[in-house]
Amino acid sequence: MKKFIKKLINKAVSTITRVIDKIRNLFFMTRVILCSQRGEGFVDTAVKILISVVVGALILSALYALFGETILPTLRDRIVDMFNYGN
Repeated sequence: MKKFIKKLINKAVSTITRVIDKIRNLFFMTRVILCSQRGEGFVDTAVKILISVVVGALILSALYALFGETILPTLRDRIVDMFNYGN
């Protein structure tokens, strides 16, 4: 009976030690992952692409408005005046 209790106590101590080691390993892995800066480049690249798309859309809309309301009507009038031989 004494051997059984001693064996049971040893098994409980080894189990508790393994659980403590696993918790310690999880703590260190979590700390390493949280301190890591490996994913930082992907976020920077995504922000750069997003900014370039927004700036490109703004430039295209400004050019479209400029050509549609200012340049093309003025150009049309000048061409009509240039080929108006009657007056």
